[in-house]
Amino acid sequence: MNHLDAFKQHGDVIWNIANLLRGPYRPPQYRRVMIPLTVLRRLDCVLESTKDQVIALYKKLKADDKYDAETIEKMINRKFDLTFHNISEFTFAKLLGDPDKLAANLRNYIGGFSSRARKIIEKFKFEEEIDKLEDANRLFEVVKQVAAVDLHPNTIPNIAMGYVFEDLVRRFNEQANEEAGDHFTPREVIKLMVTLLFTYDDLVYKEGKVIKIYDPTAGTGGMLSESEKLIVDPDAGLNPSANLELFGQEYNPESYAICGSDLMIKGEDVKNIIFGDTLGTGKSKEGFVDGDGHPDEKFHYMLANPPFGVEWKPEKDHVTREHNEFGFNGRFGPGLPRINDGALLFLLHMISKMEAAPGKTNAKESVKGQSAGEGSRIGVVFNGSPLFTGDAGSGESNIRRWIIENDMLEAVIGLPDQLFYNTGISTYIWIVTNRKPANRAGKVQLINGTDFAWKMKKSLGDKRKRIGDGTEGTPNHIEVLAKLYGDFQHDVRMTVGEIQTNVDAKRDQSKCLFVSKIFDNQDFGYLKVTVERPLRLNFAVNDERIERVKKSTAFVDLAVSRKRKDKAKIVEDILEGKAAQAAILEVLDCIQPEFVDGQLIKDRAQFEKTLTDVFKAAGIDLEGVLKSALLAPGGLAERDPSAEICRDKKGNPEPDADLRDTENVPLPPGIELPLPLDYEGKKNKGKVDVTALLALVQEHCEAYLKAEVLPYRPDAWIDHGKIKVGYEIPFNRQFYEYERPRALAEIAHDIEVLEEEIISMLQDVTT
Repeated sequence: MNHLDAFKQHGDVIWNIANLLRGPYRPPQYRRVMIPLTVLRRLDCVLESTKDQVIALYKKLKADDKYDAETIEKMINRKFDLTFHNISEFTFAKLLGDPDKLAANLRNYIGGFSSRARKIIEKFKFEEEIDKLEDANRLFEVVKQVAAVDLHPNTIPNIAMGYVFEDLVRRFNEQANEEAGDHFTPREVIKLMVTLLFTYDDLVYKEGKVIKIYDPTAGTGGMLSESEKLIVDPDAGLNPSANLELFGQEYNPESYAICGSDLMIKGEDVKNIIFGDTLGTGKSKEGFVDGDGHPDEKFHYMLANPPFGVEWKPEKDHVTREHNEFGFNGRFGPGLPRINDGALLFLLHMISKMEAAPGKTNAKESVKGQSAGEGSRIGVVFNGSPLFTGDAGSGESNIRRWIIENDMLEAVIGLPDQLFYNTGISTYIWIVTNRKPANRAGKVQLINGTDFAWKMKKSLGDKRKRIGDGTEGTPNHIEVLAKLYGDFQHDVRMTVGEIQTNVDAKRDQSKCLFVSKIFDNQDFGYLKVTVERPLRLNFAVNDERIERVKKSTAFVDLAVSRKRKDKAKIVEDILEGKAAQAAILEVLDCIQPEFVDGQLIKDRAQFEKTLTDVFKAAGIDLEGVLKSALLAPGGLAERDPSAEICRDKKGNPEPDADLRDTENVPLPPGIELPLPLDYEGKKNKGKVDVTALLALVQEHCEAYLKAEVLPYRPDAWIDHGKIKVGYEIPFNRQFYEYERPRALAEIAHDIEVLEEEIISMLQDVTT
């Protein structure tokens, strides 16, 4: 029996106490009262044995008047080996001794906690609930029943209390699923993430190893606590001897309070859980860390469920400034995603917190003379957007390119839809690391877990499915997915029956599906090449085309004055312009008879010479802008595929912008990564040198053109100067298998059956 099962009855008692709140509170609001009260009761029990001694020492140090408040706190904590303490005269028992002053005394009790604990507890905003409970005549009874629950460490050890608290948070948050969904990840998703991240990594098994784990979007701390459980659980942990250091950052006050409280009730220091915006806005405020809350730390493992599909407008200026000014010396060197989804920014942030890879040193470590690092592993859950959103050369594509070309993407696991409380979309776990094992070097594994789903009896908001974890009668999907990951095999198939899913009972259980595939890093890259076709025009001078000339910008601007204040000059310019317009139209009228029977000139050079000679004879200098307007489509020209190719002064074909197309050409097989191509930044925006890249891929692109384009468009060519590199992970495409449609006779039969049923129902209605 594990700790959670052994002590679950304590959580059940607190869960049932919440029924006292019915009336003033709706069930989704119960957590506002019950979670902070549970925390306060646990802390009350933890401090019980040292309470009187702490108060006595505090009074003595205060009376000495030698130390400031911060120093006094440190001295008390050191003296009694505590991470927090309370200097209020009250305990839960004493609070109940004076019911009439309970509200005021409870506030005094909360205010008596040492500063670090108090800052966490205050984020619950529980003092606002005290008045509401008092006004509803519920405060005394609720506090009385919570005080009767024995949460003393002698009754519930720290790690077991962590499990109890985690279970309570989950149950209360599921009641408030839509409201809390942004900060609460389903437990089975977290279990899968931590299993994938830790189980097959040698570092986690080192005896007595100090392991740093970090979540930059910590929420209620589920990923940190689940990691702790998997590694150091005394009964079933991977390495109970490990010394874990948990780090996190969270910007939602209540979630931060829950995360910090989880650490406190387990007797751990909360200094590494930071309240603030991980990305940063550049607008600092008191008590809130704006930006990286652990600027000097590196971590062995990182996990996150960052907000996806969420705009990062508040952080835009700050993040863009860091990207422009610091480039790869900052967090966001490769590029920035579009403004409507900042999920990839969190992954870049985590990569910047990696330990140096084994066998390598980063620049800072080299200066210090330190040896190579141990590397890091990252597990992050995304929606589908980071896989493929963004064209070649875009911020998203460049981020993917940088991760893949530096061989950091190890695996992507596709999850079932309808797993999360506030969205039904499909999600994906990315495993990113700079310490790939040798057999995974240069490779990426895709695991198709979209069918590893178990339909829930009762929906929780948008959450209608769960990944089976072997509990409550579900199959252990987590174990199977982890084994697929650990086996690292290509083209693995499983039947629907082997997967074990209850989502569609009518589904063919013998149907065989791909569940694991292995790819080379190069398979996800492509070259976006611009394919040009020549401009071909015919020319004529007739009423329709003359009317188009009259409406052209170049012609109209002849009668527009650039002067602003000199009215006489303005009038003079306009009159001169109108005279010029009239002269031009007169020349065109003179040419028009030559085209009266619909004649067309299909050679621009010939028509241009004719036009120039006629205007010159009329004493009109056909200058550049006007000449271009007359010779352009929409003037005296029209596109004509049968016309001669228009050429520039060097005799090269001119491209037709309307016929311009692009082709995505796969990277040459086995090309060495990373590619010799800079990332676009502020200093080289629009001026990235492609010379070195073309030396490697130009022939490959020409071969593609010859095989795939020229058979259909023999006059096409590639403008190699416009080449771009793109990366995408077309997850669904890789697992798609064509299924022949049903036979027409079978479909027709089904339609006939439906028609008969409809006719029968109509007869029942009319009779």
